[in-house]
Amino acid sequence: MRTVVTGGARGIGADIARRFSEEGARVAILDRLDDCGIPVAQSIDGLYVHTDLADSVSATRAMDSAIRQLGGIDILVNSAGVLRRGPLALTSIAEWDLVFAINVRAMLITMQQASAWMLANGGGKIVNLASMAAKAGGADEGAYAASKAAVVALTRVAALEWGCHGVTVNAICPGYVLTEMGADTRTEADILAWSALSPLGRLADPRDVSGVAAFLASSDADYLTGQAINVTGGMVMH
Repeated sequence: MRTVVTGGARGIGADIARRFSEEGARVAILDRLDDCGIPVAQSIDGLYVHTDLADSVSATRAMDSAIRQLGGIDILVNSAGVLRRGPLALTSIAEWDLVFAINVRAMLITMQQASAWMLANGGGKIVNLASMAAKAGGADEGAYAASKAAVVALTRVAALEWGCHGVTVNAICPGYVLTEMGADTRTEADILAWSALSPLGRLADPRDVSGVAAFLASSDADYLTGQAINVTGGMVMH
């Protein structure tokens, strides 16, 4: 299956790229972190396309290039995201715009381009990475939480509009996952406190998320669309 993974250079995105490759997919990674992304792509015999997803022109060109090199697209996984923390009252317009440019606008661009091919060729699967912040909020995460709520809404709208063409669109809402995102702000005390919020007593590993992404992109999930699935270890149950 021809698969594009945005933000696949590291963290959850890299694990998704590896998991899909293991499932037999040909994977193209879209990212700006060349030092991380190129080795990941090489390790799975995939493609790497450099892009700055905050730049709409760059994002559009990269997606065009990936689809062209793959010879089409069957699966799109939007994993790229950025986190900015700070009190809502002090959130600058520049910070807000950057978070939405990467977390939402770039997703709209890639979905539009992927769906254009999918609608003309019998369907496909789109999986968008949201966050439990979309449902539970998050103090000092105003822009991030709002952007992830927008991801869930965008997913539902796309599911409604494209389902009749055989395209399913679902979102994943991970909880705390130990990746590079937020590593510079979390402490060991934070990790212990967050782990205590889960009935399972631990935080997520990227594999917990990549497994759900693989399921949503498989034929086993053909009758699932418009869903925002929690992968939170029970921290969020709605």
